Amino acid sequence: MAGSQATWFVYLVRCRDTTLYCGIAKDPDRRVAEHNSPDKGAKYTRGRQPVRLVYMEAAASRAQATQREGTIKRMSRAEKTALIKGAAGT
Repeated sequence: MAGSQATWFVYLVRCRDTTLYCGIAKDPDRRVAEHNSPDKGAKYTRGRQPVRLVYMEAAASRAQATQREGTIKRMSRAEKTALIKGAAGT
């Protein structure tokens, strides 16, 4: 797929226990459905179902999405909550 303009997304889901999980995907809706399935979600979310998508942003490439994911994962919970609230206000 060299030269394709595929869009990647960075997303945050809120788990049943109110923790936040950050990941990347080309299709966030499909990935959230996988997180809610018993066998395809991330190990972290399997025991914390159901999860709900609370934030996502587009990235131009997988590399950019991965870089942004790392930045978000290093944020404090308060910073992540502010990011979610800021997106909801726009």
